[in-house]
Amino acid sequence: MTTSLTFAATLLAAGPHRHRGHIIGPVILLVVVVVVVILLVQRSRNRKPIAEGSPSTLRHGTSEEHGNGSAGTSTLTAVALDASPPSGRYNLIDLARSEWTKLRTVRSTMWTLAITVLLGLGVSAIATAETRANWSTMSPASIRGFDPTSLSLIGIFIAQFAIGVFGVLVMSAEYSTGTVRAVFSAAPRRLNVLVAKILVFTAVAVVVAEFVAFASFFLGQALLTSPAIHATLATPGTLRAVVGCGLYITALGLLGLGLATIIRHSAGAISTFVGILLILPLVVQALPSSIAADVRRFLPDRIGANMIASNGALHGTGLFSPWVGFLILVGYAVAANILGAIFLTRRDA
Repeated sequence: MTTSLTFAATLLAAGPHRHRGHIIGPVILLVVVVVVVILLVQRSRNRKPIAEGSPSTLRHGTSEEHGNGSAGTSTLTAVALDASPPSGRYNLIDLARSEWTKLRTVRSTMWTLAITVLLGLGVSAIATAETRANWSTMSPASIRGFDPTSLSLIGIFIAQFAIGVFGVLVMSAEYSTGTVRAVFSAAPRRLNVLVAKILVFTAVAVVVAEFVAFASFFLGQALLTSPAIHATLATPGTLRAVVGCGLYITALGLLGLGLATIIRHSAGAISTFVGILLILPLVVQALPSSIAADVRRFLPDRIGANMIASNGALHGTGLFSPWVGFLILVGYAVAANILGAIFLTRRDA
């Protein structure tokens, strides 16, 4: 089990109730099923080429109408040569409008947003409700170290996979369907297209992520009724943790977008994203303890766990401060998108 999921399991196991850890298994299975379904839906879409018709289907008249077949063909050739190519002088606002239209009309990306909300709220509700139900069985030490804010935001460790898939599909879906060639034909300045995608994705992801963070917090605190400890936004560290929660999964989504720009394949980019969050922590744990401790604090899952901790429980374990860790995570996303931009301009569509 990776560090993020271990942290999640620790929060769920705040009390001695031994059945709490059983939530993690079904939730992880649900995430795997969701990712597989999204991939199957994406791969089953009709992948029509940009030029759907052959020369014979483009003719407006038969050979009898033109006198003979060659006359009809030559006429069509002249018409095709007269068609002026697109100017490519679309500004960033035009491209952003185009990206927004594509984003809100593609089913797969909209489904990932819905899944992000459902997983974030659902897992947080389950965790807080079960903790409240077993509050009387918790030990005094568990109660003293209890962080109601972290518990209510625990759903981000599952929702982060959905937002990562969302970031991947924003770019890779166009490569899968072949529409990226039409986009670059109409707008030859590829960097402008990439910037427009990043801007539109960031705007949408921030809104959705912050909604999930605040909704999870308020829902979780509503379920943590007396005598359980609960928090408000005025509690020290709470507002920072809730806002940071949304920013954390937004940065992960941008990382997914950058990976998709580099790899240009949905399954490959999603596998790489999941590997960074799940497999990489396992590899680090296999390193000697002296090295693992220094490397572990750079991992995205540890950064996220520290960002949602409002009571400083994780701050004394050698981790970066929440905002320093967030800047490191942003650096990962920026590096991935810069590398993707280099590949985008040097490779054929």
